[in-house]
Amino acid sequence: MQSSISFHPDIWKLHDAAIADGETFYEDPDSGFLVFTSAGLEARGKCCGSGCRHCPYAHENVPEDRRGDLIQQASWLNPLTNPTVPADLLFWSGGKDSFLTLREIQRSASNQTVLVTTFDAHPRKVAHQELDLDLIIRQAQHLNLPLLGIPLHPGRDYEDAVRPALSLVPNPARLVFGDLHLEHIRGWREQAFEEIAKNLATPLAFPLWHTDYESLIDDLEASSIVCEVSAVTPDAKNAVQIGDHFNRALMESLPEGVDRFGENGEFHTLARVWDTA
Repeated sequence: MQSSISFHPDIWKLHDAAIADGETFYEDPDSGFLVFTSAGLEARGKCCGSGCRHCPYAHENVPEDRRGDLIQQASWLNPLTNPTVPADLLFWSGGKDSFLTLREIQRSASNQTVLVTTFDAHPRKVAHQELDLDLIIRQAQHLNLPLLGIPLHPGRDYEDAVRPALSLVPNPARLVFGDLHLEHIRGWREQAFEEIAKNLATPLAFPLWHTDYESLIDDLEASSIVCEVSAVTPDAKNAVQIGDHFNRALMESLPEGVDRFGENGEFHTLARVWDTA
């Protein structure tokens, strides 16, 4: 039988070993249930719609309103409607930096935009932002943009999850990131995505790189959307609280040692694109 969700880090090793041995099942180390491999599921000829762990069909038959709860492989959470149009793949965390990057590329590019979100398979949250996947889906629906969701599992490399997921976009133009100033984060992205970008024949783009904070807060104000703090590190809790509106007043009130945009991880935000100030 197909197991329920498991998060044991050995499942990928067990799956790959079963594939190598020509097996269509392996035993789940937590539940003891037998789990279909991707080869076993592929032999069935179609997606069964159950949200199987190793679905090779991008969960295409899982009802769209259940995919946020069920998918264990990359899948469209808000559908792609124009597959022949070149698409900028914007890696989307749901916060202010992602939102401002979206505004920038929509001003300057003729490509359509696809939002790409990685999230922890359990507990269905975007890491660091501490945002439930349901909120990311709500953003995409409000923005009327396709959303590609990529679950991340313990024991599976980030690149191994992202690489096959991006192949679901038929006409990628650029891989776009909302990095502002952190050299080590940009360096990690350039290294992690070097082979992926080469295989897709797409460049990496950093539209807001080294943009000054005054320009960014001006643009956030011009958008009129509400942006609120979604996560705070212990070191910044005296300066900012979860639920605070991130705006010019908050930015200017932050003490020395707390980055005005939270770029050192002091706090993270939710762009409430459905809510205007």
